[in-house]
Amino acid sequence: QVQLVESGGGLVQAGDSLRLSCAASGRTYSNHYMAWFRQAPGKEREFVARIHSITGRTSYADSVKGRFTISSNNAKNTVYLQMISLKPEDTAVYYCATSPLDTSIGAKFGSWGQGTQVTVSP
Repeated sequence: QVQLVESGGGLVQAGDSLRLSCAASGRTYSNHYMAWFRQAPGKEREFVARIHSITGRTSYADSVKGRFTISSNNAKNTVYLQMISLKPEDTAVYYCATSPLDTSIGAKFGSWGQGTQVTVSP
């Protein structure tokens, strides 16, 4: 089983930047995707970004393209989400997740972290 621990959330102002981290431990697939999702109050969880563990191929939700960058440090089993030009609508709990499948559907990700809160004030 994989354990995922997110960190780096906080309260920032619109236009600020944050970097989230997700540290993985336990049994991980060598060929897998690490992803970030988020869930705002009263809204459904939504896909944010993902990265492949071997190829480094990335994909993003349209709402964050050009502002968020996902990256990984395989030696540290850590995935990052660099967020710039934050907007109030980015306010949410951010979760990392992992899946061996080529998908951005949350239900297909079997392991999840506990989440980290990001709050962006106007």
